[in-house]
Amino acid sequence: MQPSFTALIAALVVACVVSQFLTNCASAATAEGTEEQIDSAPCMAAVTAREGDRIIADCAPLIDNDKAAKADRIKAAIARAAALEHREQIDRAISDYDLALRLDPTLADIFNARGELWRKKGDRPRALSDFGAAVKINPNHAAARANYKALSLEIERIGAMIAVNNKPSFNCATARRPVEKAICANPELANLDREINAVNTKIVREAGKDNRSAGRAMQREQDEFIARRNTEFGRPDFDLQKMMRQRLDHLMALDRH
Repeated sequence: MQPSFTALIAALVVACVVSQFLTNCASAATAEGTEEQIDSAPCMAAVTAREGDRIIADCAPLIDNDKAAKADRIKAAIARAAALEHREQIDRAISDYDLALRLDPTLADIFNARGELWRKKGDRPRALSDFGAAVKINPNHAAARANYKALSLEIERIGAMIAVNNKPSFNCATARRPVEKAICANPELANLDREINAVNTKIVREAGKDNRSAGRAMQREQDEFIARRNTEFGRPDFDLQKMMRQRLDHLMALDRH
């Protein structure tokens, strides 16, 4: 479910800024007190009101001015990033998080938030790096820890899928039957064979948990399919891909029930 803009602001501006950033406000104000003062009131009012359009418009001058107080720029950048994210302007939101983290690289919440956007864009390495950075800063950051673990497992699964892509369930080096050689020579058939075997194995295992005879019956059905496939292959009217697709569809229907 897409989080509301109010939730984003509450989570990122209030929680992050109050817990991690406002503790540095006093020192930031002292260090930058001699700099030219930028009127932050319009932006801060928009942030307080949690009005996305106003935040995007009124915080821009503050965010873009490097003479503004660092504390105000961080708060403004985080708020605008949340507003942009709510509008699915992911690249612009990431840019604002980039700025916030350049100004204060200790914001675990913002590393986690930026990581979630990288993940949404499909850039898993950058997402994992950001989640890891958040956990390094705050080992007790529950969301970042969960994100890091989930993404690590996802990357592992993708790697495993790549390793077996276009490979059937059996070893092509020892294939002897013409039908097996045909499957090995065709990546689509190879993937179909692997999927059929995987779904069948799952069904047999699940059926056998409560009733061993049911599991054995399901395996016999698979054995009969393979025997029929081996026997009918090579006949003029035989469509191997169609037969394998029908078998997979049948297994998938059983698995859903």
